[in-house]
This record gives sequence, C-alpha cells and structure tokens, in this order.
Amino acid sequence: MQMTIGREVAEKLDNEDVLSSYRSQFFMPPGKTRSEQLYFTGNSLGLQPRAVKDYIQQELDDWQKLGVEGHFHSKNPWFGYHHFFDKEAKIVGAKPEEVVVMNNLTVNLHLLLASFYRPTNSRYKIIMEGGAFPSDMYVIESQVKHHGYDYQDAVIEIEPREGEHALRTEDIVAKIKEVGDECALVFFSGVQYYTGQAFDIKRLTEVAHSVGAFAGFDCAHAAGNIEMQLHDWEVDFAAWCTYKYLNSSPGGVSGIFVHEKHGNNPETPRFAGWWGHKESERFQMKKGYIPEPGAAGWQLSNAPVLAMAAHKASLDMFDEVGMPALAAKGKKLNSFMEEVVLDAQNVNEKLEFEIITPEERGCQLSMLTNKNGKALFDYLTLNDVIADWREPNVIRLAPVPMYNSFMDVWEFGDLLSKF
Repeated sequence: MQMTIGREVAEKLDNEDVLSSYRSQFFMPPGKTRSEQLYFTGNSLGLQPRAVKDYIQQELDDWQKLGVEGHFHSKNPWFGYHHFFDKEAKIVGAKPEEVVVMNNLTVNLHLLLASFYRPTNSRYKIIMEGGAFPSDMYVIESQVKHHGYDYQDAVIEIEPREGEHALRTEDIVAKIKEVGDECALVFFSGVQYYTGQAFDIKRLTEVAHSVGAFAGFDCAHAAGNIEMQLHDWEVDFAAWCTYKYLNSSPGGVSGIFVHEKHGNNPETPRFAGWWGHKESERFQMKKGYIPEPGAAGWQLSNAPVLAMAAHKASLDMFDEVGMPALAAKGKKLNSFMEEVVLDAQNVNEKLEFEIITPEERGCQLSMLTNKNGKALFDYLTLNDVIADWREPNVIRLAPVPMYNSFMDVWEFGDLLSKF
C-alpha cells in the first residue's frame, strides 16, 4: 500500500515557495545513501550559511592588519559591534534599544534573574512549566538556593492534565492567580523544547503582572521560529540562543530583551561590567557604574567578535526575508509534515506513534513513539534522516523555512512508510 500524498504535491508546493532560493545559501550535509541528508534538527543546531566564512574572514583580516586599532578603524568597528545587531529586535518584536547580543544563553538567564528575581519573605515563588529544558531547571534551582529558599517550596512546576501532553493556558492562568501575592516570577519557554508547544506569551505576561509578578521567557526555541511582539506584550525580559533556528554556529552568542521600562531605568538592579557602562564615558575609566540605556546596560565584557560575525551572516538573511514570511512558510511546512507523517502511519501498521505537539506550535513536530521508537529512529538515521531523539521515547522533527523544502518532507514520509 502506497502513500496517498504523491511527490507531485511536494513539487508543486516547492514551485510556489517564494523562499526556496535561500536553500542554496546554506551548506546541506552530504548523505551516504543520498546526495544530501534530510536535515530536520534546525531546532537543535541550524545549518551553516555559506556566507559565514566571508563574514569571519573580514574580522580576521582586520585583526591581522589593524591589531587593537580594529576596535575603532576596522570595517565593522569592534567598540560598537553590538550595534550591528540592532536588527535582532525585529525577530522578537522589540525596539532596537531593548535588545542586545552578548554571552551565551544560560549566562544571560542568570544575569537577567539577578535583576528580575529579587524575592522577599512574602513574595518569592516562581511558576514554570514542568519538564522545562534542563538548563532552565538548573538555573532556577540554583537561583532559589542562592537566595536561601528550598526548591520544593519556592518553585511551582505546572504539569499537563492526566492523559495530556501539552499545558492548557487556562490551567497556567489559574495557578498564577492562585499563588497570587506570593508569586515573584512567571518563567516559561516561548516554545517548549520537548513537545513543541508555543505558549501564549501575551496572556501569561498579563496575568503575571496582574498579581504583581515579573514575566520572563526563555525563547531559545521561539526566536527565528514564531512571530513574537515582546515589546507590545510588555514582557519584562527574555533571552534566546542563536544557534538553533537562527543558524549562527555551535554554542554561538545569545540575545536578550529587556523592556524599555526597565532598561531605561538606571535604578534597575543588575550585575555590571565595563562594556555595559555608558558608551560615551567608557574609556574615561572612572569609578561608579553608569549603565548604558536599554538592554546594552546588561553587557559585561567586550563583544566576542568572531562568534558574533557568524551570527551576523545569518541575521542579515533574516532581516532580508522578515519573520512574517518565515513564520508563514514554517507553519506550512509543519502542516505538510504532519499530513505526510499521518499518511505514512496509515499505510504502515508497524508505525505506532502519537503526535504530541498541539496546534499552538512553530516548526517542530514531536512524535511520541512506542517500544519500537528507537529502532525507528535508528532506521531513519541509517537512511540519512537527521532527526532528534529525546528520552524516553520522542522523535523531534523540525523542518525549517530557511533551507528545508517540501520535497525533503515528502521523502521523509516515503522512508517512514517503508519502515
């Protein structure tokens, strides 16, 4: 029995895709059984843009020719290098001064929590999703312990209802209201790494504020994936990595968002370093920290120029395409992936899985498999499908709009049907 979705459907969708030309601007990993792998792990590490080498080489050349003078006289002067990333704000729906690129994700989360988790005897509790990404759990655990609180008392993890895999917004809202005046912080993912659920950031922020709490988000799986309006939604803070959907090198730099109501207030508490000091006075080497207005006032050290150059190569493409077009194609790819996967299941009785990603989603589709799940994953790997296995038994798939095609998705479904 063959799949009912023919390859001509994928061919038609690719011919109609206005973003199809961007695939050629990335290196597609070569396969062993096909010319190119079917790469569906852009939610873990995005592929390398072909332009990256030139962007990094520019900085290497300026370093070679100018030495320390590159801070002011290179093509892209390093002193103000973070300003070349003002366009990052468009990706998360923010004002340029509310966003800065610096450090790595978990470092930035700690720096932001130093500002926005300031518990008191009566208001000290943090509400977050159960089963959050481990790094987020470790950050929160260490933060509450640092302030002298017991994790079991200070942290409230919300789990899905029995028999369900995704959280209901109404359940999160009800818990925030129940905790009320004791709640210091609501801290969630923008998109849940395991299930692929996109949370209602706007609603969660509104309810957090209604009880006097801050609202912060780890947008590692949201930035470059779904459309967000962090400024208009009045989110207090957010952070994200750039190596997933933003295709900006392994372990690459991170972005942060601080709402202008906090960023433009010099009294907002924070850890300080000289690169966050007021730019016009930075090299006067005076005592007394004067923060640069906006998110830039959270910087500590010099920009990691070579890593940021890799990010710039990708960011320039994102600026060219725009998040509305990327998000629209991402939804279309994801819907086609679901259709193809379910069609394969219908024709192959050996395939037993459940899609646990709710309708509120971005690019990712998570398949909860049975006892044969690992064998299925290994079969796909041997056939040049790069997907992602997450314990105990989920296969994550993320066809991303910058470089995945509808034919990639159809070929995956065809392989799935032959397992």
